[in-house]
Amino acid sequence: QIKQLLEQDKPAISTRQLYYILKHSIEGTKENTFDDQATESDPVIEDVEVTINALREQLGLEATPSGVISGPLMYEDLKTDDIIDCSKMGSAGAAIPPNTEPHVVKFKQCTADFILIVEKFAVWNLLNQSKFWKKNNCILMTGKGQAARSDRRLVSRLAKEYKIPVYVFCDNDAYGYYIYSVYKQGSINLAFFSEKAACPDAKFIGLKTGDIAKFKIAKSNWIKLEGHDLKRLKEISKYEWFQSKGWQAELKAMKDFGYKVESDALVSKSIEFMGDTYLPRVIKEKNWLD
Repeated sequence: QIKQLLEQDKPAISTRQLYYILKHSIEGTKENTFDDQATESDPVIEDVEVTINALREQLGLEATPSGVISGPLMYEDLKTDDIIDCSKMGSAGAAIPPNTEPHVVKFKQCTADFILIVEKFAVWNLLNQSKFWKKNNCILMTGKGQAARSDRRLVSRLAKEYKIPVYVFCDNDAYGYYIYSVYKQGSINLAFFSEKAACPDAKFIGLKTGDIAKFKIAKSNWIKLEGHDLKRLKEISKYEWFQSKGWQAELKAMKDFGYKVESDALVSKSIEFMGDTYLPRVIKEKNWLD
């Protein structure tokens, strides 16, 4: 079916739709070809990707996108022949398409000095409204939490093709740290895709435990670590990409401190503090974790 879709230039489908296309009763038995997508058909797709050295997006399969982007980037959607100017998409920004491979998204122009990825849409929305991307000549992007495949692939392509740095602004907690690591190294479960979608030089510029005192974040905005936070801290402290002295010191500092702080808490200083003070200062001082 996939071969037919490609040969006939049919619309791309989702992995869920492929599951239903391939699911049927096996003649002469009481068995189905597949009974579960997550444990049966999805692993087959991953095996096919590795075997033929091609991403599923190149085979007419697309994941559901979640990200939005704004800034000095212009690209052509080769499916529709439309030119998308991400600097002129208003307060909503430009939706990241479900497939960001070169045969679909052709970059026309990018004049940004860096890419800023923020974990949360609310943070992206605040920065976009104040035109942070215009004041700092950057691409501003969010994956709304854990980013979709196309979001990560787009960032990776931009970073590599235009040789611009990537900064990731996530919450001061174990989950934010992990989201950063997925942009940087990729996810554990999708190693083949991660090789093509990672940004190995990405820097973490979110709040660190020491920044809570440095930027005088009021104690009323601290959130006490609970059991699940401590468990997640312990888990990520064992991951290969958190073994540097800087990361090990940060993870220990958070555990000892016993509190976490959301990136949204910076607005307690002022609405403008995040975009006008914190982010420019951290980038200028190179106060990041790698």
